[in-house]
Amino acid sequence: MPLLTRITGPRDLDRLSLEQLDQLAGEIRTFLVDAVSKTGGHLGPNLGVVELTIALHRVFESPKDRVLFDTGHQSYVHKLLTGRQDFAKLRTKGGLSGYPSRAESDHDVIENSHASTVLGWADGLAKANEVRGKDDHVVAVIGDGALTGGMAWEALNNIAAAKDRPLVIVVNDNERSYAPTIGGLANHLATLRTTDGYERFLARGKDLLERTPVVGRPLYETLHGAKKGLKDFIAPQGMFEDLGLKYVGPIDGHDIEALESALARAKRFGGPVIVHCLTEKGRGYKPAEQDEADRFHGIGPIHPDTGLPIKASAASWTSVFGDEMVKLGHDREDVVAITAAMLQPVGLKKFAETFPDRIYDVGIAEQHAATSAAGLATGGVHPVFAVYATFLNRAFDQVLMDVALHKCGVTFVLDRAGVTGDDGASHNGMWDMSMLQVVPGLRLAAPRDAEQLRAQLREAVEVDDAPTVVRYSKGVVGPAVPAVGKVGSMDVLHRSSAAKPDVLLVSVGALAPMCLEIAGLLDKQGITTTVVDPRWVKPVDEALAPLAEQHRVVVTVEDNSRVGGVGSAIAQALRDAGVDVPLRDFGIPPRFLDHASRKEVMAEIGLTAPDIARQVTGLVAKLDGLPHSRLRSSGGTPIARATATDAVEPARD
Repeated sequence: MPLLTRITGPRDLDRLSLEQLDQLAGEIRTFLVDAVSKTGGHLGPNLGVVELTIALHRVFESPKDRVLFDTGHQSYVHKLLTGRQDFAKLRTKGGLSGYPSRAESDHDVIENSHASTVLGWADGLAKANEVRGKDDHVVAVIGDGALTGGMAWEALNNIAAAKDRPLVIVVNDNERSYAPTIGGLANHLATLRTTDGYERFLARGKDLLERTPVVGRPLYETLHGAKKGLKDFIAPQGMFEDLGLKYVGPIDGHDIEALESALARAKRFGGPVIVHCLTEKGRGYKPAEQDEADRFHGIGPIHPDTGLPIKASAASWTSVFGDEMVKLGHDREDVVAITAAMLQPVGLKKFAETFPDRIYDVGIAEQHAATSAAGLATGGVHPVFAVYATFLNRAFDQVLMDVALHKCGVTFVLDRAGVTGDDGASHNGMWDMSMLQVVPGLRLAAPRDAEQLRAQLREAVEVDDAPTVVRYSKGVVGPAVPAVGKVGSMDVLHRSSAAKPDVLLVSVGALAPMCLEIAGLLDKQGITTTVVDPRWVKPVDEALAPLAEQHRVVVTVEDNSRVGGVGSAIAQALRDAGVDVPLRDFGIPPRFLDHASRKEVMAEIGLTAPDIARQVTGLVAKLDGLPHSRLRSSGGTPIARATATDAVEPARD
């Protein structure tokens, strides 16, 4: 019987010998490759922490001891060791989350999956233990990539202030976040990785000096008394110890016995300790080990033997942006690009290869990226900061006070905007259009197709006196949606021939095909519709209010929170213009959405063409004073249908 099937909880590990633990590690890697190749997910990070996670659960007593994972994409092994071995529906509706989840297990603590937060959580939990007189341990696992984030260092400053408050920080150092980790901290950790520890140096020196007559012992004691300086010379972990943090390591992160020994020492110490573990992302799976881009950080379904994708990838929003950025780079020498440790995921790899002197990877530091971009703009260039929409939340103050207040020409490109689905609540980019509405002078574009993305990106970088934002969805870019006319700067996508159409349907971004489908469904009900794409949703086009006045109802559809979003901004613009037309806004409800496919999430929240058409039909019927069921499929306006004969069959929703 495989050892893995006998593990129902962490304490089952206690019965295993070191040889069996090594066997278990091999079984876990085989399981992960087989399972994740079917569903997709974060394969590389989990292959790298197998032995580390086993050792953590052998030394500490979860859930009494709190084991916290920064970001959490490396928690698959933790799930397996805490009784969750059904990976058949990983990251799909009804299956396991791709991150820690409190709903799944008491062993899971943090589920926000935004990097660099774990040390703040750990600091708070350790303080709570102290206040309540509890002797439980707090263990925070953080990657070297996440240590590039400012939040981590803010927390370290507080953690180090309490010399006798137990807290173990495990640095999972694989030289990478998504891609190789960069910056001064990365260079420091690289020095630690490549230098023999001072203990071995001192041990050899002790043997030699103690054999030296008369002066040997006094000289050794002098050296031992000066160990801090010697440690900095031989293995410069002084950066951590200067903060007041005990440092243990570097430790081979794939040697379970060494890991257990180091973690046990840290557990006994009684104060804050850093255990520095060296791991290999993608370990044990050759296709991942040979992938220089990101070691299979996140994958779709693949052939497990080769690591090749099962389906050929179609053009994505990200790839369209990436290709256009290269063209922009050739056309304008002042355009530079910024990424926060996500060069490849946001599509900037080609730009970096073409213009290596015009790309800046700042690490997991979105706040710094935004303010640095303001400095770049002030210095005479035009920065394009490409980032996931959900991660821009972290830099709101910098967008407001550093970029907008100073009227800096910075373009923010938001990937994975709207419902993303399988990565769960924290990765849906559903707050950006609400959050950014309050920023004075900011202009926000929501392209509906690839052609518009290219055009609006170029329009954005032409603005040199205000922040601009271009946001788009995750995944494959849809078909081109041509305009049939223009009103102001808005594109008309569908126009009714009626003198006073019933519905003005305002389509935001990639939802244009769905909005045209809605118009088709309404047309079958005899409800006439005009569909417009504002292109730039902030500020609201001045031509929208007069256009709305020509309709009986305004309907907005956006892939963003309904609270404070585009619909709210348009409603305010109509009020300011004195246009008294009913408005119904459709968007994402203000709640955290469980992981599922994008299609399933959209259906669950009612953001589909049939759902919206049904509600708009009811709204128009209410304006006519008709019950919903009296609407006919005979054509004509709702008022004309009110006099139609009862022999006409009612339309079905």
